[in-house]
Amino acid sequence: MELKSCAAFGYCGGLGISFKFGNYVAVNGYRNGYFLIPQRTLAVQRNLYGKLSVSKRNRVRMAKTSSEEDDLSESDSSSVATTFFDAGEMEKSELQSEMSRSYLEYAMSVILGRALPDIRDGLKPVHRRILFGMDELNLNPKGPFHKCARVVGHVLGRLHPHGDTAVYDALVRLAQPFSSAAPLIDGHGNFGSVDGDPAAAMRYTECRLTPLTKQALLSDLEFNTVDMIANFDNSQTEPLVLPSKAPILLLNGASGIAVGMATNVPPHNLGELIRATIAMIKNPEIADLELMEMVPGPDFPTGGSIMGVTGIREMYTTGRGSIPMRAKTHFEKVKVKKIERSAIIVTELPFQTQKAALVARIAELVNSKVVEGIADLRDESDRSGMRIVIELKRDETPEVVLNNLLKKSGLQSTFSANLLALDAKRKPDRFTLRSYLKSFIDFRRETVYRRSKFQKEKAEQSLHLATGYAIAQRNISAVVQLIRDSDDTASARSGLCGKFDLSYDQAEAILAMPLRRLTSMEAKKIDDEIGTIQEHIKRLETLLTVPDELNAVIIQELVAVEKLGAVPRRTEILVDDGGIDEMSLVENNESVVLITQQGFIKRLPVEEFSTQRRNSMGKAGISRLKEDDVVEHFAYCRDRDCILILSNAGIAYGIRAYKIAQVSRTARGIPLSRLIPGVPPGESVASLLPVSEFRDDEFIMLLTQ
Repeated sequence: MELKSCAAFGYCGGLGISFKFGNYVAVNGYRNGYFLIPQRTLAVQRNLYGKLSVSKRNRVRMAKTSSEEDDLSESDSSSVATTFFDAGEMEKSELQSEMSRSYLEYAMSVILGRALPDIRDGLKPVHRRILFGMDELNLNPKGPFHKCARVVGHVLGRLHPHGDTAVYDALVRLAQPFSSAAPLIDGHGNFGSVDGDPAAAMRYTECRLTPLTKQALLSDLEFNTVDMIANFDNSQTEPLVLPSKAPILLLNGASGIAVGMATNVPPHNLGELIRATIAMIKNPEIADLELMEMVPGPDFPTGGSIMGVTGIREMYTTGRGSIPMRAKTHFEKVKVKKIERSAIIVTELPFQTQKAALVARIAELVNSKVVEGIADLRDESDRSGMRIVIELKRDETPEVVLNNLLKKSGLQSTFSANLLALDAKRKPDRFTLRSYLKSFIDFRRETVYRRSKFQKEKAEQSLHLATGYAIAQRNISAVVQLIRDSDDTASARSGLCGKFDLSYDQAEAILAMPLRRLTSMEAKKIDDEIGTIQEHIKRLETLLTVPDELNAVIIQELVAVEKLGAVPRRTEILVDDGGIDEMSLVENNESVVLITQQGFIKRLPVEEFSTQRRNSMGKAGISRLKEDDVVEHFAYCRDRDCILILSNAGIAYGIRAYKIAQVSRTARGIPLSRLIPGVPPGESVASLLPVSEFRDDEFIMLLTQ
């Protein structure tokens, strides 16, 4: 059949026979050569590519083979002869349904293939392929470092056909100690910093696997522990998931934005996770509170503090939670030009907070006078650790300045946790602490079972061959004579099988056996080998049939992983919820509150008034009064005190002193109605009473006329 035009790629002349590759069709056009056309391709607009004029709502449908249905499970390398309908034969399709279908396919591709990690090994596809590719390159922990460019090229060419920048960025993150609680890649060179500096180009940096990655993620791949799938071009296979021996998802956390969903999992402490996993293996009905005692909360690689446990418990029980994080600080006395001043020292930051951006933010707050009391700001961080020095002005209260910084800068932030991952059936699902540990334990049981089954089959094959060697040893003279009398290898093989009742594999192994194995010492070794293999098979059969024995192996391997990679907890969990009281931002200075007869109020610092000598004129407390207005009420207080304003109607109105505007000594003040709205007409101030603390044994007595 000859096709005059192609809707997908424009006019291309006469087309010959085409071949199907998965969801694409290779077409032989004598002008353009071979090229690929999607099986379902959207129609083109009028005169856009060629002479074909088709409605936007139309879609070209390629003719099917005699089977009438495309077998999507066929290998991409299969070729099937295909013919086409005439280009003018179209099938109408509603734009809404077509866009819905296409967008759904795109969404599922992002969810399954890019954004969400697998709950079993805690990795996204790009991370999994990077580690698997490095294992293929034998970048072992004790081996030399290799250029990251070599790793990226290997992964791109064989496993992950996407951009090199995306692959390298993913590799860099796996090597950053401030991004992962347990880095899976050992990096050599500039891999970025907590200041937000980017990593060096891939041609400069080097990498290799860490011991934890090699033992906990890649050690059992050769034992058929997980399913292998074809790579993008069917040239090799890759693991669908890595046989993880450690709870990597909660260990290093994950973040990703898919289509219609997102995940944000905080990192945790390896030792705590393993202890909780072992406890759940021993007692599947363990209470959630007991699990939370073993895993008290996230453990961020940058340290810091977590304020309160409410958000943590919500996250562990519902899969969502808000976790307030705070930098670790302390106060010091520093000397500047022989003058001793107080300083706030920052040694640890909240997770995902960039140090350089934080310092710039604090400087911006100081320059804009949003935060006052800071004289100098410098970053003294070095190889020994982080140290940000916030030097205060003289007579400033460090606690007040710190509280202002916590509220207005990045010294305190919130981690919004959303525990979402692909479950064992590759479906997005939100998990809790209990459900995650259960999923991980089920996966470990499956991988250990498959490994034991594979090893048992291999051991049985070895036993089968060793039994053949033993038969040959017992009949060595007859075996040698039979081989010498045989015309060729095939006749010798068939003779061994017929005379000694050997299998094809046993006979082949005997023919390939070196002469040194015919000695008497080798005969004893063969007998010992048979006994060892038989004991190994019995142990493997026990693992496959007794669940407690299988659990014991899982626990043993968990303990080994803990010894290899466990570190002390870095993030401190405080009972305080991290809320900053508004009064903690205010210095408790001495003040004077004045109220005039016409209802103006203001607050003055005590320093505005000074002791006068006798017969002096004194200082005016307020000068811009109306002619018929006078100061009627006067009270000494602290700025954090509650000022009780008692009206002539016997009603007490309370207001904190620091909320009263502090103005100059000669200013009139502001109307009291602004601070206390809704006061009925005719109601006036009868008395002014400052209260520092409300106690149960103190009362207010009102006397009327």
